[in-house]
Amino acid sequence: MVSQGGKKNITSPGQDILITFKNDYKFIIAKTPQEKKRALELRHKVFLEELRYKMKEDKIQRIETDEYDEHSLHCLIEHRRSGLLAGCMRLIIPSDDTESKFYKLPVEIQGKHSLNHKIIHPAKMPKLQICEVSRLAISQNFRSYHTLKKGNREELEEVKFTSEEERTFPVIAIALFLCTYSLAILSGKHHVFAMMEPRLPRLLALSGFHFTQVSGAIEHHGLRYAYYIDHLKAEIGMHEKLKPLYLNIKESLEPQLKELLAKKDSSSAVTSI
Repeated sequence: MVSQGGKKNITSPGQDILITFKNDYKFIIAKTPQEKKRALELRHKVFLEELRYKMKEDKIQRIETDEYDEHSLHCLIEHRRSGLLAGCMRLIIPSDDTESKFYKLPVEIQGKHSLNHKIIHPAKMPKLQICEVSRLAISQNFRSYHTLKKGNREELEEVKFTSEEERTFPVIAIALFLCTYSLAILSGKHHVFAMMEPRLPRLLALSGFHFTQVSGAIEHHGLRYAYYIDHLKAEIGMHEKLKPLYLNIKESLEPQLKELLAKKDSSSAVTSI
């Protein structure tokens, strides 16, 4: 499920805004429990508190989480000046163990009877090359501040954004998908699936990201559809002016992913002793 929480136009922003965005935000792969918890807390705020979805939650910690979180790469976008979390997403990596309940992606399970594309189906692709993006969420603090009602504004963090900073807010959704493509290519995943409302892929197409619909309607917190994109085609198709930001994100995430994988390898080695 990809739901950013709130309606924000996703268009191709100007070069000056992209430069400002690159300087104003940092891109973080969750490598510690504390970093991961920040993402789960934001998901709770967006999905349960704002959108009122009926989802699993830890009511004490006020986090939204499910079993796939342990089989995912979690990426956060943080606003540098305020230190606030602007958005997050996760990339689900399926298990290569045929006996594991994580062998199938969520889209295969939830869309079991709806996946109807003649060629594109996760079960027909190499298991080590597929992944699924989900839990894309954008903090209410980083949506159209001026359009919020006074009562809603009082619920936001006590931080005042400049008009220049507010101009970068629409880029957050695009940047989360750039994080998706970066993580996919860095982890060797060519085939990216997602469950989305039809509005989102149409808006993403304005920035050059052309998803293929591969299912009929799926009831999952409202009507959604399964979509697919090849990360190589996504890289080629994106607007030229987005590529510097994409390369910046990829360069930022690459050493972090290596560090995370090294930690996992070290932990596995200790466990096996």
